[in-house]
Amino acid sequence: MSRESLKTLLHPFASGTIDPPREGERVLFLGAEAGFVLPEGFSASLSAVQGFRPLYRQLLSQRIEVWPEIEGEDYDAALVLCTKHKGENEANIAAALSRLKAGGLIVVAGGKEDGIQPLRKHLEGFGFDIRHMPKYHGVAFWFMRPVDVSEAVSKFAKSPVRVDGRFHASAGMFSHDRIDDGSELLASRLPTNFTGDAADFGAGWGYLSVELAQKSPNLDRLDLYEANHAALEAAKANLAENCPNAPARFFWHDLAAEPVKDRYDLIVMNPPFHEGHAAEPSLGQAMIKTAASALRGGGRLMLVANRGLPYEPVLAANFKESGETCRNARFKVLWAKK
Repeated sequence: MSRESLKTLLHPFASGTIDPPREGERVLFLGAEAGFVLPEGFSASLSAVQGFRPLYRQLLSQRIEVWPEIEGEDYDAALVLCTKHKGENEANIAAALSRLKAGGLIVVAGGKEDGIQPLRKHLEGFGFDIRHMPKYHGVAFWFMRPVDVSEAVSKFAKSPVRVDGRFHASAGMFSHDRIDDGSELLASRLPTNFTGDAADFGAGWGYLSVELAQKSPNLDRLDLYEANHAALEAAKANLAENCPNAPARFFWHDLAAEPVKDRYDLIVMNPPFHEGHAAEPSLGQAMIKTAASALRGGGRLMLVANRGLPYEPVLAANFKESGETCRNARFKVLWAKK
């Protein structure tokens, strides 16, 4: 999300088109990101919500009051910053409608790539009186919360999806409606009867951790690291359902920026590689370096990646040994030894 969309979101206030919330009022900011400056006269208290750990930490550094999940209700207004995930945007709209007082102001903004226009038209279909304006290569629209929002909330609220009859995941999480093909390939190569301390880097909603715990039920420890707070909460539930006796711990963590204190004998991961709509391997490369520092001597890293991603050089530079276990038409499973 660029800062352009942040400026788009606040432009209706900055331009004087709508009055800013005043002192004593409470504003809920969903999908909040750092880097914004509140317009003159915007003196209400702001409660930001951001479940992605790197963005959460940026908001903290800006001294913004922020939570990973929504706290409280009866807000006077809401700001919704859209993302590229349609389901996440709709869920945030449903949350804003549910948490605001009747008559409260809701302002939504995003770019074309965020589906802002279809979202506005969808809301207009519920009879909401929506005003909008383009600015900074995006669109902001706003409306007052009606008394009865039950139809819109029921349409936009997202229930967890049941995956493979064993897992629950939700919109906005990686591969929320199916087992990822790359993760499935890596799972087929996980060790059986592993004993020792293991970690799942970028654990998502817990698929690889469940597979490892089931293949190696006598492992000593299994630590899950994940930057998406909602996905980590789903992983807790999925481990509890599928492997209730697994010695699991859960860390809401930015593996590219926050050090890992514990040391492991095995780390598994399917690192993310997208920044926006383009392939960007730097995050995976950073996670590989973090894994190298978190492994004990002789410890092993197992990861899956798209075939075209250049992870081999960083593996060779940070491990004593490394190589490829297998590949198919789309993915490769790589290994490295500390």
